[in-house]
Amino acid sequence: MAHYGLIPELIGRLPVVTTLQQLTEEELYQVLTEPKNALMKQYKHLFALDGVDLMFEEEAIRIVAHRAAERNSGARGLRAMMESILLPIMFDIPDRDDITAVVITEAAARGEGEPAYVLEAIEKPAKPRTRKSSTAAKKKAA
Repeated sequence: MAHYGLIPELIGRLPVVTTLQQLTEEELYQVLTEPKNALMKQYKHLFALDGVDLMFEEEAIRIVAHRAAERNSGARGLRAMMESILLPIMFDIPDRDDITAVVITEAAARGEGEPAYVLEAIEKPAKPRTRKSSTAAKKKAA
């Protein structure tokens, strides 16, 4: 299979100047959510490898996009912002067997709170049924 294109060393030597516009918040939101290899999908896959579902509140995604737009960091800054939110959780997950899901909340995206952990339900053993005393059963039968 042949690949065609220009090598980066050549591109850097061409005297072409172009201007780009900053991405808007909505465009940054789309970069986070829509492409086949979107950042959110990549992190969800990483968490799935540990058997944990990763979920985001809608407002949390909007906050990440808003903060990236404020910093003028573009799409490249989105990864750093996501890592600042998710890295502590990613270190914590392998040591815990009771976490089934993590929800990135609005407060967690702002850095003002922790994400919500969904813990595995601990099944309590059912109480053994007690039989009615034989005298009570005899009275009922009579």
